[in-house]
Amino acid sequence: MVRQVIREEQPGDWQQVRKVNEAAFERSDEADLSDRLRQEGVVLLSLVAELDSQIVGHIMFSRMTVETAQGPVGAVSLAPMAVLPDRQGRQVGSQLVRRGLAELRDRGEQIVIVLGHKHYYPRFGFSPEKARLLVSPFPPEAFMALELSEGALAGLEGTVKYAGAFGL
Repeated sequence: MVRQVIREEQPGDWQQVRKVNEAAFERSDEADLSDRLRQEGVVLLSLVAELDSQIVGHIMFSRMTVETAQGPVGAVSLAPMAVLPDRQGRQVGSQLVRRGLAELRDRGEQIVIVLGHKHYYPRFGFSPEKARLLVSPFPPEAFMALELSEGALAGLEGTVKYAGAFGL
């Protein structure tokens, strides 16, 4: 029987993870981003979906902040998330997102931010409305936030600051 496993990424996975990101996005930008986030030391959680010992999906969460008048507030960036093209549409990405968010919640994280497809991420609770008081360089309809702790974004106003690896 074929069994899919979601587990934490290991250093020995990096080449397969790179290939998944390159195949999913048809370019190397997201694979390069993953490498830079690891090098910068800001990765909070990186998960892989494995099917018959082959990595078919990947998701990475890294530290970011919201710069407010009262000082920086810790947040988490969800990026990148990739699934091999032949495995897309089979809930691999959804399983990665749900598992990652559950682990972050268990670790006490409160805010997750994503730049993503406006019809995909809302199913997990992400919303452009939750991010409306956050200043970012991205189009508002694709810039979304999620509270892992109820009220974490209530009244939070400021500018998002991504890890240097993002080059923003």
